[in-house]
Amino acid sequence: MNVRALAHSRTGDKGDTSNISVIAYRAEDYPRLRQWLTAERVAAWFAELRDPDAAPVRRYELPGVQALNFVLPGILRGGVTRSLALDAHGKSLGSALLDMPLDD
Repeated sequence: MNVRALAHSRTGDKGDTSNISVIAYRAEDYPRLRQWLTAERVAAWFAELRDPDAAPVRRYELPGVQALNFVLPGILRGGVTRSLALDAHGKSLGSALLDMPLDD
């Protein structure tokens, strides 16, 4: 099972930083997402894309809406307008995070 089975995402970007919110479909799935989706695991999932000298990934919890928000500095490598990638910004990164497998 992957994150997509339990949640959807919303994304945004500013400069070379992207943020990805993961929102549980059902309130009862939020604790599992909260336990599994740590800042460290998200950083490891995107390690090849992030600037190795960037600040660490940060996670913010929003239990009232059963969501986690991840801030990923350095993942856009200079920002959307400077990137050579076709679609290196938020939406594709949110989809990539939803593909992360969840261990039982």
